[in-house]
Amino acid sequence: MTNNEVLHHIRYIFTLSNEKIAAIFQLAQCRQTDEEISNFFRKNGEQSFARIADNILASFLDGLIIECRGAKEGAQAQLNQPINNNIVFNKVKIALALKAEDIITLLNSAELTLSKHELSAFFRKPEHKHFRACNDDTLLKFFNGLHLENRQAIVEIKE
Repeated sequence: MTNNEVLHHIRYIFTLSNEKIAAIFQLAQCRQTDEEISNFFRKNGEQSFARIADNILASFLDGLIIECRGAKEGAQAQLNQPINNNIVFNKVKIALALKAEDIITLLNSAELTLSKHELSAFFRKPEHKHFRACNDDTLLKFFNGLHLENRQAIVEIKE
């Protein structure tokens, strides 16, 4: 999944405006203008389309963690490696303070069944013998589960 797709899904799940996205970037000391953010959401091939670099997406996800859970004491972690689905999955999990049972429930609502052991393999270090790479379909199902949960919360509030 491309970095632009990840940001697009997160924006859709939480119905974030450009202003809110800019504020989340700012929490991670990564200033993005309204025009830059708009360019991230253009279709590939459009004149002003801009690809999101790994460090920019990592900064957004770190800002999301700060937005949801508060700033961590000490220096902020910097991502010096290419971002991948496992890192995205883990950072969103941390931001939302999701436990394994919560994620399994979300995935089940999006019609993907995983055991606790299969799930924990996504959050291991790549050099661990039980590490498993998170594919695009699994990350998409996770995002779909988050969207379904978020939509249900909105419906419950309205009723």
